[in-house]
Amino acid sequence: MDVEEEAFAAALMSVDEIWFLFTSFLQSVMTPGWRQNQLLIVLGLAVLCYFLHILSGRLIDRHVRAREGWSKWQLRMIIQIKRRMGLIWFAALAGGVYLIMQQVTWPSRSYFIGLAATLALVWTGIAYAARLVRNPFLRRLVTWGLWIYATLYLVGLADEVSSFLDGIALDIGEFHLSLLTLISAAVMIAVFFTVARIISSTTASSIRKNEDISPSMQVLAVKAVQIFLYGFAFFMGVKAVGIDLTGLAVLSGAIGVGLGFGLQKVVSNLVSGVIILLDKSIKPGDVISLGETFGWINALGARYVSVVTRDGKEYLIPNEDLITGQVVNWSHSNEYVRLDIFFGTSYGCDPHLVRKLAIEAAADVDRVLSHPKLPVCHIVGFGDSSVDFILRFWIRDPTGGLTNIRGNVYLALWDAFKAHDISIPFPQREVRLLGEDASPPAETSTDRPTAD
Repeated sequence: MDVEEEAFAAALMSVDEIWFLFTSFLQSVMTPGWRQNQLLIVLGLAVLCYFLHILSGRLIDRHVRAREGWSKWQLRMIIQIKRRMGLIWFAALAGGVYLIMQQVTWPSRSYFIGLAATLALVWTGIAYAARLVRNPFLRRLVTWGLWIYATLYLVGLADEVSSFLDGIALDIGEFHLSLLTLISAAVMIAVFFTVARIISSTTASSIRKNEDISPSMQVLAVKAVQIFLYGFAFFMGVKAVGIDLTGLAVLSGAIGVGLGFGLQKVVSNLVSGVIILLDKSIKPGDVISLGETFGWINALGARYVSVVTRDGKEYLIPNEDLITGQVVNWSHSNEYVRLDIFFGTSYGCDPHLVRKLAIEAAADVDRVLSHPKLPVCHIVGFGDSSVDFILRFWIRDPTGGLTNIRGNVYLALWDAFKAHDISIPFPQREVRLLGEDASPPAETSTDRPTAD
């Protein structure tokens, strides 16, 4: 008998043992006696706890609505407690019944009640501990996996089920891959990933609080720590269940070559993201213009940069576009931004007074700097109907918007010019209406030669 036949025979024996234990339990609870009585007590407690779950949920809702100022983590905790009030009630009541029956009767007559109370308590603890896993699918997988394992362990079927799952395997030479190995690897990787996420979050918080590190280097350091921790967690999870990774080296190399050709753009964006972080060309908070997009950097990702505009739109720009394209960084070397406004006045106005009034009007507008960079005004030409001027002023908060500050300066110019009788020329047209008795314009006739 080869190895595969032996594993299959062991799996069948495990199934027979599990089925025998299950049928024996059913026969025992169907026969009148203390085992049946314990099952009825457990079912009765379950029904009672269902109604207590509904009643306590309403009381919790009423209590929460009557109070204000709850933080988000407190509300999340209240919601999780409310969802599992049934299990909490069952664990408490079943545990109390078990302790009472231990004192008034034989211990064997309350075994199933104590087992049910222990299961409810363990299931509640697993449900709360699994909240550390953020990914919903992975959290559900970990929760159900731990629930099943804890149940099998407490009822004494863990070894039989493990033998059955280990018998469902794929053997290639010395490589043994069973269903038990895959389940164990998924659970271990999830546990290591959770630990890595907690350590990564703590480390990232410490890095962001360090003011000696520039924002771009903070992002790079956080990404490097996350890649290292998650990669280490994956390999440790795989090694913890006994999977040999040396046999996968050649296969992973071939897959890497194939992915290199198929994912050139993705790899290019990843490398461009690292270059952006290293050369500090842009960083979170910078105001940039890329084509028609104007906004500030919200976040630097591994593949893209998040740019938020004034109208609330968030553009995800690939890192490669920022490396190869022309980008205007309004706050790269300093925070000062110069804005220009063009206007014209009539020839009858004093240009010296116009310049003075324009500078004073701009300096009185909020967000316009008066030190160290002052507003200036210059004549740029003599137009057909106006003397043309340019007004230049500086701001240091482009994230506050450019159109609104230009509009405020225009309003200040309007008020200043109106107060000092400075006129702004505009095109004028004259329309003449002809009456009914008005003679039409005379027609001009020309003599044409006639033929003889």
